[in-house]
Amino acid sequence: MAIALERRLANFRTTRGGDAATHAAETADRTRRVAAGAERLAAEVDGELVRTATGCFVRVEGRGGVIPVDRERLAGLPGQPPPGVTLVCLDTETTGLATAAGTLAFLVGLGWWEGARFRQLQLLLPDHADEPAFLDELRRHIPTAAWLVTYNGRGFDWPLLVARYRMAGAGPPVHAGHLDLLPVVRRLFRHRMPDARLQTAETQLLGLRRFGDIEGWEIPARYLQFLRDGEPARLLDIVRHNDEDVRSLARLLAHVEQGLGDASARRDAPSGDLAGLARAFAMERRFEEALACLDVAVAARDSRPVPAVPLRRAEPRLVREEADHWWSPRRRPDFGGRIGRPTADAAWRHAEDDRLDGAWTPARLHADRARLLRRLGRHAEAEVAWLELADAGGTLGALAWIEIAKLREHRRRDPEAALAATLAALRLVERRRFVARAEVRLERDLAARAARLRRRIARRGSTSAAAPGAGLSRNPASPSDSPATGVRVA
Repeated sequence: MAIALERRLANFRTTRGGDAATHAAETADRTRRVAAGAERLAAEVDGELVRTATGCFVRVEGRGGVIPVDRERLAGLPGQPPPGVTLVCLDTETTGLATAAGTLAFLVGLGWWEGARFRQLQLLLPDHADEPAFLDELRRHIPTAAWLVTYNGRGFDWPLLVARYRMAGAGPPVHAGHLDLLPVVRRLFRHRMPDARLQTAETQLLGLRRFGDIEGWEIPARYLQFLRDGEPARLLDIVRHNDEDVRSLARLLAHVEQGLGDASARRDAPSGDLAGLARAFAMERRFEEALACLDVAVAARDSRPVPAVPLRRAEPRLVREEADHWWSPRRRPDFGGRIGRPTADAAWRHAEDDRLDGAWTPARLHADRARLLRRLGRHAEAEVAWLELADAGGTLGALAWIEIAKLREHRRRDPEAALAATLAALRLVERRRFVARAEVRLERDLAARAARLRRRIARRGSTSAAAPGAGLSRNPASPSDSPATGVRVA
């Protein structure tokens, strides 16, 4: 028995030693293949293979170019970085569209300004095991006082990199701020773009068009195939794609600065761009600057409605709603929205046709201008602006009359004039009911407002009658009959 056990133990030790040797040989072979693949990759993309104690990565110097940006003018726009900080443009190429642990950023493009010259650099990851070296090099190029400039980076690029750093046992690079250009483009230019993709912004805003560019959905599969066979040629298109993306970030920033950076440049800007800029100023409570933008937009020659951009096929619901006739049960009403939402906000949204991101019509411009005048406390001017808008009739006119009623009741303390404005709005809504475009909730709200104002006028009348000298007070005539109310019924 003891001899049999010794023989089995000897066989086990021999087998174990053989397995260890085989594993070591396979590991060494794989290391050689990865190193050879990394060298071929560096040669294919005209880069440099950098070896460190934690791994290796490929460094590619971009061609860059002269892209001047006046940082002082840029800093005057809402949400932009201070003039003295370094701006680092960043764009990633990844193995998927998620930001969880299974997604890897294998290419990071960086760009920064040295005077008017824009310099570019790309970092490529040859293999998963080299990620620590890759992340250490990326950290070195993000100064702590710098601002990042990305396109959808707040929602995707940066959260993904944060996850990779945490999985590597380190914190992400510290930086002073983050400018995501996707919300900027949507706020300023969505009225003349079919979508907000970076390539669409290049075409619509910069007049550039890419030829032979790789589609985004192809990028993950190409990199995974490179990891399997080590053939680097298929990554060359990805490197070019990323290089153009980073340069487009700089071009977009320069376009915003040069087109909207100061008052003289804004005189030539489209009215829709100025209206979007006014809303951005208003979000920062810079109401005077917002009003100045709207004044220019209203006075501009191109304040005429621009045809809305055709909707993409990927939005069949919106296309169907636009094509349906007014009597179709599938057509959304002009007033309403989901149950529980504020009725006035929903009414304005539908009345301005904002759900299709259409053109900035003169009515929308005047409505935003009237709101700003009210927020600035210039109530008399705001009432004049609302009266001009009320002449449009329809739902928009009714909503304008409601705003007039609010100003007359709460600012002028004149409930009779407020009731007259409410009744004018109610008449417009009733007319829409006669043509089968009933707005039940708005009509009910106006009826309740009118009843409340009548009760308030009655209480004030009874109080005046009971007071000494009440017979000498002016006779509170019906607001619908009195010419002193100043009401213009549309």
